[in-house]
Amino acid sequence: MRSINPATGELIAEYDEHTDAEVDAILGRARTAYQGWRRTSLVDRAAALGRVAALLRKERDEHAALMTTEMGKPLDQARAEVDKCAWACDYYAQHGERLLAPTVVPTEAAESYVQYLPLGPVLAVMPWNFPYWQLFRAGAAILLAGNVVLLKHAENVTGCARAIVDLLAEAGLGEDVVQSLRLPGARTPALLADDRIAAATLTGSTRAGSTLAAAAGRAIKKCVLELGGSDPFIVLADADVPRAAEWATRARFQNTGQSCIAAKRLIVAEPVAEEFEAELVRRVEALTVGDPTLPGTDLGPLARADLRDTLAGQVRRTVEAGGVVLTGGVAVAEPGFYYTPTVVRVEAGSGAPMLVEETFGPAVAVLRVPDARTAIEVANDTPYGLSSNLWTRDLDRARRLAGELAAGSCFVNGMTASDLRLPFGGVKRSGYGRELGSFGPREFVNIQTVVIVAQ
Repeated sequence: MRSINPATGELIAEYDEHTDAEVDAILGRARTAYQGWRRTSLVDRAAALGRVAALLRKERDEHAALMTTEMGKPLDQARAEVDKCAWACDYYAQHGERLLAPTVVPTEAAESYVQYLPLGPVLAVMPWNFPYWQLFRAGAAILLAGNVVLLKHAENVTGCARAIVDLLAEAGLGEDVVQSLRLPGARTPALLADDRIAAATLTGSTRAGSTLAAAAGRAIKKCVLELGGSDPFIVLADADVPRAAEWATRARFQNTGQSCIAAKRLIVAEPVAEEFEAELVRRVEALTVGDPTLPGTDLGPLARADLRDTLAGQVRRTVEAGGVVLTGGVAVAEPGFYYTPTVVRVEAGSGAPMLVEETFGPAVAVLRVPDARTAIEVANDTPYGLSSNLWTRDLDRARRLAGELAAGSCFVNGMTASDLRLPFGGVKRSGYGRELGSFGPREFVNIQTVVIVAQ
């Protein structure tokens, strides 16, 4: 398993996969750790997350630098990611007791209530694009509920996985409450057959999610899937066009465009389409592409060479299908896995790859529609349903149209962002289940009914 610096193409480190015997030992330790962690009081589990938050802030720069080195995230964005992880831990430290407190339900019985009990070791299959946040977004709630975590991270960010496990141990969560499994994707689904794993959560591609869900189905185990997206960013005729173009640029090109919730299809009403495209192109061309360790860098390299090549192929095939490149469209001829920020105008219904496939990198499709009704139809014409964006000055219409969008969330006059206080997840091929808010901690629990019939 190799970690390669995407800014230079140089090898950082190599790691041995865990053998079957090592995996068996890790699962055995997880089962033992679970018996102790589940009996730790909810108050103490929340306090442990508070210590994790403090340690993340203390070691912020070291963790950010590791992310930048392993997957090319611009350093200021990496620091922001560590801060958000600390916020996640703080949120559940402060609100965990309330979120998982037993719920009293009056009935004819002497006493009746619902309590939320942990399930056991949870397999967390995590991607490379937000190597800290993706784990903490799911994992903080999983740990709060009394489960333990087996982290199977993406191979190219194995260093991040090791650092996360060390950090959680340093914060005093208890021995083996979080362990790392060094495995390739092909070996992961088989783990669900092991009785020592109670459930699974996966953030990744739709293909990876389908494979894991099939294995979980055979084992009859709960799983939560946060998968791909092709999020629409709808700009109606009454929108604040310059502001919409500014936020569209940020919504698409943050994290070098390597985000499931990035705005990937910009759907613009005809009356403002020409103005929007001009504003968008001007802003995209002002983005700074370069060394992710330097201040002021907006876009670093893609995380791997194959990801850059896949994106270049999608842009090329979109042009062959009639798309017009408004800016960008070429790989940068220098060491590292860089691609110029790209805008391609496409026709709705053309079947262009940038419309029907998920694009994961700094390239965006922009298309024109005659009216709001058509915009919603085009927005929903996708197998994905993670998030959506809607720009209009008419908030009553925005509330109405939000209910027409087949997506897990709708952000009006802003960009999609996960918020600790709100549920996060998608529909259709973007997955199922929810993370964050009051929903996340209750995904991996036994919702147990207790009825005391008489005193």
